Amino acid sequence: MTEPKPLIVNLFEMACVSHISHGLWSLPGNQRHRFDELGYWSELAEILEDGGFHGVFLADVVGAYDVFRDGPETALREGLQSPNLDPLLVIPAMAAVTKRLGFGATFSTTYEPPFAFARRASTLDHLTNGRFGWNIVTSYLPNAARNFGLDGEVPHDRRYAIADEYLDVLYKLWEGSWDDDALVYDRERGVVTDPSKVRYIDHVGAHFRVAGPHIVHPSAQRTPVLYQATGSPAGIEFAGRHAELVFTGGRSAADFRANAAGMTAAAERHGRGRDDLKFLVQAGVVVGRTEEEAAEKWRRYREARSLDGILAHSSLPLDLTAFPRSITVAEAVRRSDADASAVPFLPLAKTVGEALDGLLDSREGRYFVAGTPTVVADEIERWLDEDGIDGINLRQYHSFDTARDFAELVVPELRRRGRLVADDGEPTTLRQRLFGRGDRLPEHHIAARYRGGANLDVPVPPLDLGAGALAAAR
Repeated sequence: MTEPKPLIVNLFEMACVSHISHGLWSLPGNQRHRFDELGYWSELAEILEDGGFHGVFLADVVGAYDVFRDGPETALREGLQSPNLDPLLVIPAMAAVTKRLGFGATFSTTYEPPFAFARRASTLDHLTNGRFGWNIVTSYLPNAARNFGLDGEVPHDRRYAIADEYLDVLYKLWEGSWDDDALVYDRERGVVTDPSKVRYIDHVGAHFRVAGPHIVHPSAQRTPVLYQATGSPAGIEFAGRHAELVFTGGRSAADFRANAAGMTAAAERHGRGRDDLKFLVQAGVVVGRTEEEAAEKWRRYREARSLDGILAHSSLPLDLTAFPRSITVAEAVRRSDADASAVPFLPLAKTVGEALDGLLDSREGRYFVAGTPTVVADEIERWLDEDGIDGINLRQYHSFDTARDFAELVVPELRRRGRLVADDGEPTTLRQRLFGRGDRLPEHHIAARYRGGANLDVPVPPLDLGAGALAAAR
């Protein structure tokens, strides 16, 4: 008999008031206003670890949402991802009160140099005993570019070319600069590190010059678990070369399967196996002990949603709320002189009212379920078995009720079905817990080419982003 496919469960978080559930921060008992307190993060971490979650996935942005209504005012009023703390700095607070919980944090490759991030990531992997994962992003907000001295965004595919070299530098530092046994702590000879086992990397590339050596000794994982959130052709090719867990999705099962198939094919082009990537989707789960309780929760959440928050988050270049609900979106675009190509996701043939109502429901699609624990578990099994997902990033409607409800009501049902295994043994690294194949990246991952100091002076062919575009076109 085939073993049931297990589920990976992360809580989707961000160190801000309004992450992706806009307006819900004001619900009674919601703790979002405590996001800047150490106690918020330690309390949350204990709930997640005790509840059987694999990890917490921390989103981030490095700019303000200032496209909608030509400024940041709406986003600021809504608390939309501003104020926003550095996600890397809240991890030690959570690690200090847990032993198994993993941490996936977002950091951009576009604006800050790789040497500094290599140090932060290695530090976090040490302080968490190998439970750190990095969500690789290239950043997308125009304001982020201006915050780092640029006039506008770096073009999309060029950002991925920069990111590819960024990863190459990091791999040289994490995998190639230090031998495992370089740190000796020889008290008799007074030697901390054996200098013969540490080396410069002397990287010289199109975007970066980094001498090294790495100034942090090897951590449990060396390279943290590599997450990526993508669905674009360039992102798909990049994931095929680098990523281990990909945060992707779609409005339908077919969308998800197409994205996953594209990335799996890209991984195989880069000499990796089909089982080297796991796929996560953002999922909304509203659970109650009865159908009536679940329905009442969902009613309260729906009533609290903020349309302005959703519109600001969408970075719409026009304000649909300023137009009559009866006219078409196409007419609103014409009247506003907005660039229609900048709003490709808007249904031009629908009325403004229909479009606004649709945006209110835009987060709930294939990967949403409301009901009793049995109903929720049935749906999650469908996502696993029919769609082929490996895990979820659980969207929060209420902090901490969303996490507590899932832990208390859904986790026991999933365990009864063999979809979640109670982790009662010795704590492991995040990579071992997710893949069961050891603490380090496998030998056929591109990062492994630098182990023992090999190939540091051998250039890596640049990522062929055309291959990703071609694959997506097929």
